[in-house]
Amino acid sequence: MDANESLGGPDRNAAEREFLALRFESHRNHLRAVAHRMLGSLAEADDAVQEAWFRLGRTDARQVENLGGWLTTVVGRVCLDMLRSRRSRAEEPLEADAPMPAVAADPEQDTLLADSVGVALLVVLETLTPPERLAFVLHDLFGVSYEEIGTIVGRSPVAARQLASRARRRVRGAEAPGAEQARRARQWQVVDAFLAATREGDFEALVELLDPDVIARADTGVTTGAAAVAKGATSYGRYARVTRLALVDGVPGIAAFVDDHVERALTFTFVRDRIAVIDIVTDPDRVARLDVRLR
Repeated sequence: MDANESLGGPDRNAAEREFLALRFESHRNHLRAVAHRMLGSLAEADDAVQEAWFRLGRTDARQVENLGGWLTTVVGRVCLDMLRSRRSRAEEPLEADAPMPAVAADPEQDTLLADSVGVALLVVLETLTPPERLAFVLHDLFGVSYEEIGTIVGRSPVAARQLASRARRRVRGAEAPGAEQARRARQWQVVDAFLAATREGDFEALVELLDPDVIARADTGVTTGAAAVAKGATSYGRYARVTRLALVDGVPGIAAFVDDHVERALTFTFVRDRIAVIDIVTDPDRVARLDVRLR
């Protein structure tokens, strides 16, 4: 069954089912990419995404305010269960011997794959505990907050941060000497160029820095596509004057200061040295919980 088939609920009319299916399909590539990084197997990733569709069918979607976030949480929980089940049976992933494709058959399939995870590191990911792997993949590759990760693994945000940190140390330990430093230096160059372009309102420069399928997530909603995100970024100029480069929760970002206090912060996830995800935090409570260190 795919997302175009009936949810089976007698209280849903055909128009509602079709609309919900279209909404689900708009998130399928992202969900599949998340599950693929979690499980290391396209077949298992498809199973996890399909399970998310089934669970959506058993839920009143009208009560779900953020469908993308809800589906990511569900897929994360499904993958966590699958990893735990695999570990309890001492099984290997279905495609453990197959290299992760550098270019997916579907060009959109892995648009959110961060360049920090390649073929060699798949083996390292297999050595992580299921919660560590989930925390690392969701936070470092897909920009999911520690609060959301904590709800998936049943731990506090602080504990979720610790899981990701342990996983990050093991992943970095598997890289060639200097690889992390070189990659981080490139990322800071991109962030610096992004800030300069927003200050100047340089639309073309911003587009060049963004992945074509970039996603910008804010409290007010989600914007997708390089052109739309670049257009929105040009309006950031009024904040850019008081914005500085900063390490935000351990990742490259920028922070805007008002009266010496952080008023908002942006963090970035990268794909092939381009910005693939921008997380914009403006809620005062969330901003207060950020670990912001000026570069």
